[in-house]
Amino acid sequence: MDIAEYVALEFGTLDDLFRMRASEHPSRPAVICEDRQISYKDLDVLVDRAAASLQRDGVQPRDVVSICASSSVEYVALFVAILRVGATVAPLPPSASPEQLLTMLDDCGATHLFSDAGVSSHLAPVSTAISARRIALDANAEGDRFDRWLAPEGATPKPIPIDSDQSFNIIYSSGTTGTPKGIVHSHRMRWAHIVTLLPAGYGPQAVVILSTPLYSNTTLVSFLPALAGGATCVLMPKFDARGFLELCERHRVTVAMLVPVQYRRILEVPEFDNFDLSSFQMKFSTSAPFPAELKREVLSRWPGGLLEIYGMTEGGVSCMLLAHEHPDKLHTIGTWPASADLKVIDDEGRILPPGQAGEIVGRSAAMMDGYLNQPDKSAEAEWWSPDGLRYIRTGDIASVDEDGFVTLVGRKKDMIISGGFNIYPIDLETALSDHPAVEEVAVIGKPSDQWGETPVAFVVLKVDAEIEIEIEVETLRSFANDSLGKHQRISEVRIIDSLPRSAIGKVLKLELKDLLAPKTT
Repeated sequence: MDIAEYVALEFGTLDDLFRMRASEHPSRPAVICEDRQISYKDLDVLVDRAAASLQRDGVQPRDVVSICASSSVEYVALFVAILRVGATVAPLPPSASPEQLLTMLDDCGATHLFSDAGVSSHLAPVSTAISARRIALDANAEGDRFDRWLAPEGATPKPIPIDSDQSFNIIYSSGTTGTPKGIVHSHRMRWAHIVTLLPAGYGPQAVVILSTPLYSNTTLVSFLPALAGGATCVLMPKFDARGFLELCERHRVTVAMLVPVQYRRILEVPEFDNFDLSSFQMKFSTSAPFPAELKREVLSRWPGGLLEIYGMTEGGVSCMLLAHEHPDKLHTIGTWPASADLKVIDDEGRILPPGQAGEIVGRSAAMMDGYLNQPDKSAEAEWWSPDGLRYIRTGDIASVDEDGFVTLVGRKKDMIISGGFNIYPIDLETALSDHPAVEEVAVIGKPSDQWGETPVAFVVLKVDAEIEIEIEVETLRSFANDSLGKHQRISEVRIIDSLPRSAIGKVLKLELKDLLAPKTT
């Protein structure tokens, strides 16, 4: 069976496609990371050795193996090796606290933990409580050294059949705040994801840059089809805007997956227009709201198409906006595919007509099985249609226009209720962003004796904004309030150096709430 026939199957596996690519183009670079490069053939050999080692250690199909480290060649090999033995990958966020990481390890029951020196140092306070076998990915990490743990050259694992309902990975949400929830994805779900994105630029001639961490589903959305498609993956263990541009020019990158804040920082590099980015065919964005003006700037200054993907790690429904084909719809997140379904519901779970705003719920082939060991939370994440079909709740408020394009209004949990009125922060953030001195803004609710809650805006100013802060905060507040409804008015503007963000660029509004003074207005 050739690759085209295999991709057309109702179900297949990432590992099978990866091995077919290694056989088809053995010398093609599979991964480039800093000063290291490995071909598909050599990476396949490394995967075999790691898989044989896992089986030697007694890892069985459906066991869970964790990786918590910076991006590296070994990380990629281990990810595929875990799948090759029929186990489940649990990539953990190094940014989580030691206590949260211990909770995640206990929750998933990991047999092994692969980590590097940075993570080992971070985990030191809870090290004695970790029951998983520790494998060190570099010289100063805790555990058996990876090169000594690895099976010898020529070692191969026992072949393991993969069932479509088997767990592929467990992705933990709320890695920096809140109680972590393990989102379980099946092989069936990941297969649907891979075959959907393969045609979008992930073929054997593609060079894909991955500048967000490999534990993030944002990265996996690009990483998995890249490996399945036989592309070259350029890894950035740590993102910086100028370094990103240098790598793109040096390796003639064709595809990138970036979060909106990365686009902003890259475009702000003074020499941006001097870099040769003519090799680009497609740029992707996901994980955070993408302002229309920023999309417009990307389209005007950066070669290649721009595809915005809206979706959740939990799955359900994805919307896609081909921005270069729909310049009049940049304020939207696009449309959903015919193979999926999206509905907008009110607080009572009733389906709303087009034009009315409510919570997005969706269903498709790409839906999580549920949250690991949390049946109540899993049930809360579901909505069942009148005809008995399961949908995933997004927590996002949106409306659908007459053309079927979806416009986000805000997050349900971020909604501010002031004087009995619902206020969506995105409306206030948009109003403030129109001021020429504003770089970024986030709005949250502050407790108020009079109104219940009142909006407070945290603003990052542009570097060249020459202003007196004491004067500017009132100027900014008045500027926004002049275009807002009476019930939406911002009560306070605070200037800060930067917005707190997660490793993939999401604004951490809970941290902004910590900055609020305890007094009420």
